[in-house]
Amino acid sequence: MRQQPTAETQRIFADGIFDGQVILITGGGSGIGLASATEFARLGAKVVICGRTEQKLVAAAETICSEAGVPSEVIHYKTCDIREPDQIEALIDSSLEKFGKIDVLVNNAGGQFPSPAQHISSNGFTAVVRNNLIGTFNMTREVANKAMIPAKRGVIINITANVYRGFPGMVHTGAARAGVENMTKTLAVEWAQFGIRVNAIAPGIVVSTGTKQYPPELLAQAIKNTPMKRAGTVDEIAATIVFLSSPAAQFYDGATIRIDGAQALWGENWPIPD
Repeated sequence: MRQQPTAETQRIFADGIFDGQVILITGGGSGIGLASATEFARLGAKVVICGRTEQKLVAAAETICSEAGVPSEVIHYKTCDIREPDQIEALIDSSLEKFGKIDVLVNNAGGQFPSPAQHISSNGFTAVVRNNLIGTFNMTREVANKAMIPAKRGVIINITANVYRGFPGMVHTGAARAGVENMTKTLAVEWAQFGIRVNAIAPGIVVSTGTKQYPPELLAQAIKNTPMKRAGTVDEIAATIVFLSSPAAQFYDGATIRIDGAQALWGENWPIPD
């Protein structure tokens, strides 16, 4: 079970600050995506979540309604594999049919696996890049063309990873996430003319459903190498996503915010043989 927001976190944002807005969150069935969807719904937004597994989305929608205290009518879910352009198009069409617009896109979906570079096959590398980079671009382009550019407004937030010093142990996602960070900068410049802000968030070690696939010793070492000596929570990342989507962040554009307890600035992140 994910860590619940504290009362202090919940009081930061004004009730109803997202009234009338529609938020689309990829990978919204668990982890950071679910935490963000719940917070947006609590603050008045209508929320669309997508993922590959319908059963997980059904459970997530029920969780959002329960925790945010909102009716089911304000939550829309649809299965979507962001590696498949036709599924992206179907998701956006159904979202626009349901709610009429998309104000905020949170590109949270992604996936990778830990491995030394020499053991990653061509297919494995391509699969991760296709998901984390190409899928993110296709989703972003489609939402922009169908919803945000015509409306002359919008917010796009890309969830990347802490690749400031490279990403030893996961070169495939490091390369893909670095591409997303550069894409964030590029689109911020190109789409400012349309009133669209594009930013990225690079989480450090965050304990969520996604970290269960990693060896416990790897996670423990990463936490040890974090100056704050703890992992982050999904709710801390969600709070930053909400902030970047809010009126308080109107001049943020093309930025990548690292949320990592200063991990990127200190300590080893990969053992180097003698």
